[in-house]
Amino acid sequence: MATNGTEETPPTPIDIGGICQLQFQEAARILELDESVQDELRIPFRELSVHVPVLMRDGSVRSFQGFRVQHNGARGPTKGGIRYHPHVDREEVGGLAALMTWKTALLDVPFGGAKGGVSVDPKELELFELERLTRKFTERAALALGPYRDIPAPDMGTDAQVMAWLLDEYSSKRGYTPAVVTGKPVSLGGSLGRDEATGRGVMVTMREAARDFGITWAGGKAAIQGFGNVGGHLAALLDEEEVQVVAVTDADGGVVNEDGLDVPALLSHARRTGTVAEFPEADPLDDYSFWRVPCDYLVPAALGSVITKEDNVQDLDCRMVVEAANAPTTPIADKILYERGVPVIPDILANAGGVVVSYFEWTQNLQQMSWELEEVRQRLEKKMKAAYQDVVTLARKREVPLRTAAYTIAVERVAEAEALRGH
Repeated sequence: MATNGTEETPPTPIDIGGICQLQFQEAARILELDESVQDELRIPFRELSVHVPVLMRDGSVRSFQGFRVQHNGARGPTKGGIRYHPHVDREEVGGLAALMTWKTALLDVPFGGAKGGVSVDPKELELFELERLTRKFTERAALALGPYRDIPAPDMGTDAQVMAWLLDEYSSKRGYTPAVVTGKPVSLGGSLGRDEATGRGVMVTMREAARDFGITWAGGKAAIQGFGNVGGHLAALLDEEEVQVVAVTDADGGVVNEDGLDVPALLSHARRTGTVAEFPEADPLDDYSFWRVPCDYLVPAALGSVITKEDNVQDLDCRMVVEAANAPTTPIADKILYERGVPVIPDILANAGGVVVSYFEWTQNLQQMSWELEEVRQRLEKKMKAAYQDVVTLARKREVPLRTAAYTIAVERVAEAEALRGH
């Protein structure tokens, strides 16, 4: 049964495509793009819908619907995860594909944006049924995939094992092609540092922003919503940097200690019990109270649309919001925070470490070589710092929020690539 890959929580009923479109329109206005150029950048250039029949253990055949949307490939082959979840549909996949276009452009890696998924609850499938599903989806979508065409990765409901099956199915008819997918097991060409990449990228961005905005780093306080792959790695890294993690929540509960949680002990507890709840060295914390914990850094690292005007934005007691999750702040709440002078490090920047190290994995596969862990970390830090500096420089020059600056940079880069390619 697959576990979550780069995301660790179920999707929320948020319109990521609509939110992304709002940011795109603002960037297009700032850049004064013609309507024809906006249409070229907004509309996906390829959408694939596939029927995925799977032979089940009881001999029956169940049918699932699969999707792959390639939003834009002007700057390179498209890149994006494959998710398995019952709520997967074309609209969600299309919105996430657009988000990947802007994310890869902002981080200046030579990819476009894509996303894929199958409408299925992976928890309901046995392991061999999940393998059959993956192989059949790969077989049906293979014409749109390839190391120089479209490169999948793990996402919600998928993991390194699912990517290994995808690699094997694709390679069975085309020869060994490790660069067709990233997020693979290291023994099959995966990159060292991939598991920690998103959390490490968040930490690097936080550290850069702390300096620029005059917020205490070592000795500062952080609260993290979500303790899966991203939140867990981030907590460990902040602990190494001597940033106090004072509050953590997951789907089953939360804990708080205003003097700082013992992060190694908390990680051990979470691995043993499956949740941070009932950690003995802290007080219990419910979701309502979490958003009101005094801290320097508030890090939503799980669900989307969790910071809203209706629920909590006026009650946040933090000096910075760092979006480790996709779209955790609604547009209205985002505006309120900007007016209050609380910087928001946008998801398009903060959580981009995963796609950066996916790029490194792809590069290593094409070169048929591997990098040491320290080299991966150093290269990731360099990329994250450069992207952050581009964003904060433009934000100050234009006097706009960091999110607007990030989208403006990304849209301009893709528009330039489209113009240079011609028609």
